[in-house]
Amino acid sequence: MMGRDDCSWGPGMMGGHYWQRGDGTPVKTLDQARRHAAAFAHRLGLRVGEVMQFSKNFYAELETPSGKLATEILVDPADGDTGIEYGPAMMWNTDYGMHPRGQTRTRLSPDEAQHRAQRWLRDRGSDLTADKPDAFPGYYTLHTMRSGKINGMLSVNAATGAVWYHTWHGTYIATSEH
Repeated sequence: MMGRDDCSWGPGMMGGHYWQRGDGTPVKTLDQARRHAAAFAHRLGLRVGEVMQFSKNFYAELETPSGKLATEILVDPADGDTGIEYGPAMMWNTDYGMHPRGQTRTRLSPDEAQHRAQRWLRDRGSDLTADKPDAFPGYYTLHTMRSGKINGMLSVNAATGAVWYHTWHGTYIATSEH
């Protein structure tokens, strides 16, 4: 992810740590990715929810002990490096991102976020559809679907309605629920 030592971006992000180095062993399965995600989640007092495998990385949702979605992380399949996902999880997450702001006003409902995502896809000539949104602090993340199957992801800022497509995952492979 960035260098070979634990890194931080200063104050915020629960003491500053936003990634942890893997053990150098390739991560090939959802179970292995879940173990790396759990080690990272433990540092934040969180637990692992859904884990997804893509051609370029593993993705995991982290939840609070009560089950509320907290943030999204990536596990590097080459070496197990694990950290906060690029884009919305870093920039828009009001509790676990680079610029935590605590509670900000959510202006868009989940339905409005889904509508905004669908309009964004349609305006770009895409045949993808936006699935139901998952609410994270400050934003929503939605699966993009093709013919009823997961194709990718995008996020919608809960305050501004801005859309951020997750271009870094590659091709969807599989999902493991918790």
